[in-house]
Amino acid sequence: MKTRQPIKIGLVPKLIIAIILGVIVGQLQFIPDFILRIPITISSLFSSLLAFIIPLMIVGYVIKGISDITDGAGKLLGLNALLAYSSTLIGGFIAYLVASTVFPLFIDASVRDTVQTETAALEPIFTLPLDPLFGVTSAIVFAFLFGVFISWLRKENKGEVMYNFFSEFGSIITMILKTIIIPGLPIYIFGNFLILSYTGTAFSLLSVFWRVFLVVIGLQLLLIALMFLFAGFYTGKNPLVLLKIQIPGYFTALGTQSSAATIPVNMECARKNGVSKEIREFVIPLSATIHLMGSIVTITSCVTAVLLMFDMAHGIGMMAGFIATLGVAMVAAPGAPGGAIMSALPFVYLVGIDPTGTLGNLLITLYITQDSFGTAANVSGDNAIALIIDKVYATYFLKGVPATQEDAVSELPEL
Repeated sequence: MKTRQPIKIGLVPKLIIAIILGVIVGQLQFIPDFILRIPITISSLFSSLLAFIIPLMIVGYVIKGISDITDGAGKLLGLNALLAYSSTLIGGFIAYLVASTVFPLFIDASVRDTVQTETAALEPIFTLPLDPLFGVTSAIVFAFLFGVFISWLRKENKGEVMYNFFSEFGSIITMILKTIIIPGLPIYIFGNFLILSYTGTAFSLLSVFWRVFLVVIGLQLLLIALMFLFAGFYTGKNPLVLLKIQIPGYFTALGTQSSAATIPVNMECARKNGVSKEIREFVIPLSATIHLMGSIVTITSCVTAVLLMFDMAHGIGMMAGFIATLGVAMVAAPGAPGGAIMSALPFVYLVGIDPTGTLGNLLITLYITQDSFGTAANVSGDNAIALIIDKVYATYFLKGVPATQEDAVSELPEL
């Protein structure tokens, strides 16, 4: 008699179920607020843990990844930064051109009167003051310096003690991701969508701005397709296959609204795309912080929409300086929900918006409502960049010798 194997539900179905349940439960009026605050509290605690882990994740993966590259580490880092910033800038300017052309067809000053007053949000029952050991920017600088210099030391047969330390440190981070972070993602997502559904934020704004969001999401998907088309052409791989492999990473980011929380899933996507261990271990975590193509498309589009709503100036000269500044400012954004808009907020005065006033609050609400799609576009583009850098690494630094293809994240759950 055959033993029936338990049915395994993959990560993506769990994320979709969590999103649907969060929206449904948030609309059930008969459930007491105290009961609803329980999953909100769990989600809040998970968010604090995630914020604590993010800098450690960058240190654990980026240093090891850079250290493994004994040839041209500094040049590959520069190439990563150049590709990420170029992609972000291109996304921002294309978003402005599309928004300034299409949005005036259906946006005018009367739109502001249709925005509904939001319901008060549910608060966690309690919170824990779990501050990260250091910030994301500090983690990036630390990882850069240690990774590059360990790599240089290894050329002289030195630095193995530090290399082994950070290798084991990265293995510990992988175990934390495997046992806590990834299994907790559906609960975290459930809490996020419960809040959105309960407050009515998504519904009230989408009733007015659904056309804006359709344009933004369509543009993000188009840019993702173009990035993978270019990456596939350059690497000689089928872009459709690459896009199919990226689907779990896209849906994970869609649910978590966090590029950092998506790193382990995105690394597994990169492995399936054939990206070498050396490259994916530093490109994916690093790009999760410095590559913000999807976020800048969302922010630029939302800013343009707000300026059009209130009949304010939105010329290309003013917006060009804003987009260029935004591409640099958002590098310091934490890889957590709403991180990009919070990093960009101090610079919206460049386009005449008071970050602390009504327009600033409207901009925040607009962005956060659509934040998950921008994050999904960010992390999808990360893998396109990883494919390009991996090809450059194999061609110009390894001189045709195949890069290491061993599994760096083989212990993570199957997508």
